[in-house]
Amino acid sequence: MMLLAEQDSPLLIRDVEVFAPQPLGRRDVLIAAGRVLAIESDLVPGTGFPLRRIEGRGRWLLPGLVDSLVHIGGGGGEGGFATRAEPLRAQQAFEAGVTTLIGALGTDEVTRSHADLLACARALSSEGLSAYVLSGSYRVPVATLTGCLRRDLVLIPEMIGAGEIAIADHRGSQPSAAELARIGADARVGGMLAGKRGTVLIHVGDAPEGLRLLHEVSDTSALPVWQWHPTHINRNRPLFEQGIAWVTRGGSIDLTASTTPELLASGELPAADALLELLRRGAPVERITLSSDGQASLPHFDEQGRLLSLEVAPLSSLLDCLRALVIDHGQALQRVLPAFTRSPAELWGLPRKGRIEVGADADLLLLDSSTMSVEVVVARGSCHRLRIT
Repeated sequence: MMLLAEQDSPLLIRDVEVFAPQPLGRRDVLIAAGRVLAIESDLVPGTGFPLRRIEGRGRWLLPGLVDSLVHIGGGGGEGGFATRAEPLRAQQAFEAGVTTLIGALGTDEVTRSHADLLACARALSSEGLSAYVLSGSYRVPVATLTGCLRRDLVLIPEMIGAGEIAIADHRGSQPSAAELARIGADARVGGMLAGKRGTVLIHVGDAPEGLRLLHEVSDTSALPVWQWHPTHINRNRPLFEQGIAWVTRGGSIDLTASTTPELLASGELPAADALLELLRRGAPVERITLSSDGQASLPHFDEQGRLLSLEVAPLSSLLDCLRALVIDHGQALQRVLPAFTRSPAELWGLPRKGRIEVGADADLLLLDSSTMSVEVVVARGSCHRLRIT
């Protein structure tokens, strides 16, 4: 008889306050083989097999965070080779409470490639994370791995969409509506053939036209508005207002949690403030996500487009934003948590992520309920014990 290793044996988390993300009250949660098996009160599993136990009294159990945009191979480079960011390490993700992430290229598709992006994703997956990637980059025509966006989505299991395609940004290729529609059509058909959603992540810069191109594509093509997922919508107030109009039209938007004092001074809205305003103005949380833009460069340019400074976006900004919403802004956890968990999972077509329910992947965060510090991360059923303040 084969004995289970301790890390692979069933895990029982007892008497914990569960947010799934909806509140379920105090429950026992049993997981095994990387999935949630049961959520009950006073759960008593059968005997005769090894069982790990964690006492959850005084703690919250949340789905692991789903980060819609991480530059897992490192971003940056706008200031020369020395400004390239380092690749992401799995421990950084666990400490940030992220168990599922979507990796993308950005400005640089010359010295960084999709082959390397895919290798980084598979390395992170081997350490317990659920890592997916996007085909394409800022540049149009899109850079791909197989030479075709459709083939990328059909033949590469980890490739679930396209992006970041840049619009309204001096670093982009200034695509036309026809070019952008072709990208969306290829992503849609490739996604359909592979059973994926084929979402296209749109990087939106600070040029005044903002989301105009997305509206033009939606007005002149048969592509649904939900095919596009524009990010960095809290970059400035005019773009934020355009984002609200896009949601009203039926689209979805992504807020960037990482920022710098320079960006805030230039008009960027803190992600927590932006999310609360969206909810106050009636935007459905199902169409709002937050991402860290982790390992990307956060450049600050002057009016002539010259680089003044550059910082690296921390993955931890996502959990910091959630903590600020609950502790500093006094929000009920269940009101804001879907934007960090269930909403991105659904928008990217990951039905077993971002939720705690029977049959879902066992991606869980055990938090101290008073400080929201992470004590345990469960990623695909494996425990990573942390004490992060």
